[in-house]
Amino acid sequence: MVPSGDILFLLLLPVAAAQMTPGSCSGCGPLSLPLLVGLVAADAVVSLLIVVVVFLCARPRGRPTQDGKIYINMPGRG
Repeated sequence: MVPSGDILFLLLLPVAAAQMTPGSCSGCGPLSLPLLVGLVAADAVVSLLIVVVVFLCARPRGRPTQDGKIYINMPGRG
């Protein structure tokens, strides 16, 4: 589900876009190729870093020692 703040942002985005006058942006033409490549590379690095952090945080920590008891409602303990 989308948080309410994001929905509000998406609803107000067309209003903000309608208030901009054409040509009011100075120097906002197409991006140069080195800048575009740098942005894509930075995005890939950050995405990879997020995946690695999530993987490291979600991996199992190691199995607890088996004490011979059967735990019915505890997955991984019996």
